[in-house]
Amino acid sequence: MGHTKAAVLVVVLAVVVLGLATDGQAQLQNGYYTGKCRGDDVEAVVRGIVKARFAQDSAIVAHFLRLLFHECGVNGCDGGLLIDGPGTEKTAKPNLSVKGYDLIATIKMELEKRCPGVVSCSDIEILATRDAVNASTGQGYAVRTGRRDRRRSIATDVKLPGPDFTVPQAAAFFGTLGLSSDDMVVLLGAHTVGVAHCSMIKKSRLYSYGGKAGATDPSMDPELASIYKTYVCPNTASSDNNIVFLDDRSSASKLDNSFYKMLQRRRGALMVDQNLYNDGSTRWMVDRLANTDHFRWLFPQALAKLGEVNVLTGTQGEVRRVCSRFN
Repeated sequence: MGHTKAAVLVVVLAVVVLGLATDGQAQLQNGYYTGKCRGDDVEAVVRGIVKARFAQDSAIVAHFLRLLFHECGVNGCDGGLLIDGPGTEKTAKPNLSVKGYDLIATIKMELEKRCPGVVSCSDIEILATRDAVNASTGQGYAVRTGRRDRRRSIATDVKLPGPDFTVPQAAAFFGTLGLSSDDMVVLLGAHTVGVAHCSMIKKSRLYSYGGKAGATDPSMDPELASIYKTYVCPNTASSDNNIVFLDDRSSASKLDNSFYKMLQRRRGALMVDQNLYNDGSTRWMVDRLANTDHFRWLFPQALAKLGEVNVLTGTQGEVRRVCSRFN
């Protein structure tokens, strides 16, 4: 009798948990492409191409992390960002500096040679990002596949968090994706390999904080503010495109937790980042990630979760033949 009750409980729990997932998430699976590519291992093909690029250009990690967030943050992980043409997601202002499209196209071309019309562009984005993270950290993690590509890509759909967002504003955005504020703090850790431009911090943090002429954000470490104002982002239009590292320069190419240690020292460049420490509701999570090695395993978990936002599966959408255009 005890066994029967336990079995019933397990079934009930499984139904409840699946009920929380979207239909699309429920149809994703580990190893979806096994046996579907004429004997080729799809994930191994992707991994080989990404590793070769990483050996030449380690910045591909930052490029793919950004591409994935800008992809999945708009209508879900559906390949919409990859479409070329006027008025597409790619043309929206926040996406003009997204990079990595060429490598997605290279991977797709190779897979089309091996098994035409099988592997979706949205799955390639997920697998390639995972493999770039793995190449950088040595840490692999499983992702589920089986996504399909959406026949929609419209610039006006693109509404991503701004560099000056408060924690409540950013948390509300992540909430629309079904992600928690903890997920948000972990995913913003991708900025450990990120860069921004002076134009994103000059007005809001260095020269016109709170709309007051000449005011500098008091939550920024004064020494850092002085370096920015003197050397990196002087108050002239010509400095707008100068590069600002979002993590300590010595760690800017490493996916590690030093970004959170910077926030503890009030050395976050973007306001949205520093706000994670300034706001009491998320500070404890920043402290946890700075003071432990938990980022190492929480980051892959959060990326896998981001990669399952609002996906198409089954017969929904299509599997594009070329990632930059609809079939």
